[in-house]
This record gives sequence, C-alpha cells and structure tokens, in this order.
Amino acid sequence: MRTPILILALCAALAGCAAPQRPDADPDTIARVAYRDAGNPSMSLVTVVNNRTGQGGHTALMVNASERVIFDPAGSFYADVVPERQDVLYGISPSVFRAYRSAHARSTFHVVTQTVELTPAQAQTAYQLVTTNGRVPGAFCANATSSILRQIPGFEGIDVTYYPVKLQEQFAQVPGVVTDKYYEDDSDDLQSGLAAGNVTLNAEADS
Repeated sequence: MRTPILILALCAALAGCAAPQRPDADPDTIARVAYRDAGNPSMSLVTVVNNRTGQGGHTALMVNASERVIFDPAGSFYADVVPERQDVLYGISPSVFRAYRSAHARSTFHVVTQTVELTPAQAQTAYQLVTTNGRVPGAFCANATSSILRQIPGFEGIDVTYYPVKLQEQFAQVPGVVTDKYYEDDSDDLQSGLAAGNVTLNAEADS
C-alpha cells in the first residue's frame, strides 16, 4: 500500500501540475510569434514553491536557443497570444515571461528562477528535447524536466526526481547559476492570476 499512498500524496502536492490539455497550435501560428532573446543562449529552471510548506507546486524550463520557449509540463498557464503545442509555450517575450511568473506567484506560492548560460549547441539540444518530448501526465512535471536536463551535455549528473524542490536544489549546484525569487501578495486563486495576465497581454498586443 505504501507506493499508491506516496503517489496520491505527490499528486495532491502537485495539484497545479495537472491542467486540462489545450489543443495544439498549428505551425503557422507558432512561427508568427517566435521570439529570441538577444542575450546569450541559456536555460532557466522555474520552480513554484509553497510559502507555507516549502514544497514544490510546479516545475517548468525556459530555453533560449533559436527561439525562446517554455516547457510547461502539464502546466496551467494560458494566454490568448501565447500558443501552446505539446506542453511547450511559444513567443516567450519578456512581457509573456512576466505574466507567466506573476500568474504563479501569489500569497501562497513564490517563484524561483534559476538561469544558467549555455553554449549554442547545448541550448539547441535543450530546445530539441523540450519541443519533441510530447505531453506530460499530471504531477510528472519535475520528472519530465529532470529527465530532459540529464540528456543535455554537461548536465548528465542531474538525477531524475518527481519533486520540484529536489530538482531546484540539484540545479543550484550548477556552476554559474543565477537565482531569482519572486513574490506577490495577491489572491491565492491561480485562475485569477491567469485571467489578469491574459488581459494585460491582450492589451499590449492591441496597443
């Protein structure tokens, strides 16, 4: 009985990591919003952390390679101007990332972003891995992300885990990683944050 109980506990802890699936965007829509940050190739591990318990609620991975995308396995984020395909969000401009982070940060959770620079080859490998991984079942966000990370040259030492904070702690040991913690004190309702971000992004797109 121990294994089923542990699985149920994990699913409860990662309730934000089990969103309804959205229809895949078509290639033309994705191509129209493609965005590449002008900075060096990089990737950022994004971890949503419970302010009360310190446990992880969600894991995502932003990759800046030939374009910048967010691998959001079984994630909840949506915005009208951000197409999604196979758990990957496209068109990740600075304003879109701010909306993503703001939606997840609320009175009950904060967002930890850990960024490390990559070589162009590493970044493109990460991009290929996230864009070809496919959809991820609910509560498998850290498992899928850690499985991808260990396939990137230089990151083979990452252990596969189901727990976002355990993955965050491993990533903190990567040489050169830069960590940012983001807090908001608004409603603890994730859907309210998502809706507010959607309104903001739509207004920016129309301006």
